[in-house]
Amino acid sequence: MGSQAPPMPIIYLIRHGEKPPKLPNGQDPDGLSTQGVERSHALTQVFGSSSPYNIGYIIAQHPKDDGKEDRPYLTVKPLADSLKPDVEFYHKVHRDDAAGVAQAAQAFHGPGNILVCWEHHRLQGIAQAIGVQDAPVYPEDRFDVIWTIESPFDRISHITSEHCPGLDDAHASDP
Repeated sequence: MGSQAPPMPIIYLIRHGEKPPKLPNGQDPDGLSTQGVERSHALTQVFGSSSPYNIGYIIAQHPKDDGKEDRPYLTVKPLADSLKPDVEFYHKVHRDDAAGVAQAAQAFHGPGNILVCWEHHRLQGIAQAIGVQDAPVYPEDRFDVIWTIESPFDRISHITSEHCPGLDDAHASDP
C-alpha cells in the first residue's frame, strides 16, 4: 500500500485592513487606520489556531523600505506572530508580481492552508496567476471579503466575510 499524497492546501485571498483618510495633498498615508489595526487583531481570531481555516503559510505583499505599501504586511503580522512557530510568514514578493505570489503558494506543501493578504487592485491578477478563470474584481468598498480557492485552483469556490466584530456588522447576513 503506497502512501497517500497530502491534500492540496486551500488558498484564501484577503485585502489589507482599512487605510487612514487621504492627506491634504490627496496622497494615501502609510499604515493602517484605527479600524485597520482593529481588523489586524481580529484576524487572529478569524484565522487563528482555533479557526477552521488551518493556516500554515501566510503570504503578504513586501513593504517598501520607506514604509510605503505596508498595509498588507501590517494586516497579517499580528496573526503571523500569534501562530508562531507553526506558520511561515513570507513577505518577499512585491506588489505587482502576481506570478511571484502564485509561485510562493505553489511552493508550499503543508501542513495547513495558505492565506494571502494584498492590495485589493492586485487580487484579481493574483487569482488569475494561481489559475482562476474569470476572476472577479475585488470589491472597492469592502475590507472583509475572503476569496477561497480550492484545488484544482481554477475558480473561486466561496466568497465569504471575515465577520470581524464591530467592523463587518453591515455584512452580518453575508456568508
